[in-house]
Amino acid sequence: MADFKFGLFQCFKNVPLLCTAYFAPCFIAGKNAEAAGKSCCVYGFFSMWVPLGTCLRAQVRQEIREQKGIPGSFINDFASHMFCPLCALVQEAQEVTDQQVQPMARE
Repeated sequence: MADFKFGLFQCFKNVPLLCTAYFAPCFIAGKNAEAAGKSCCVYGFFSMWVPLGTCLRAQVRQEIREQKGIPGSFINDFASHMFCPLCALVQEAQEVTDQQVQPMARE
């Protein structure tokens, strides 16, 4: 069993994805749901309704964890989306797209 490839707070290292999650969280939530085999539009739309959205995003996170063999629990998934929703969305998006973390410094 493995862990997430990217830590919860490594969202700050992928600024374009973080900005997308900040300005259009429903888009990222929908794409994450699509990667987990769910409807992009349905989950993207309902993901913004609190507390239903928090539960739905936690359910998608749980599905991603199960697909990738990552240990955890629904309670932890729910807490991640309750207290750090943007970082959780970005972490899941990085996991399903396997994006490499880009450093912020320019060469």
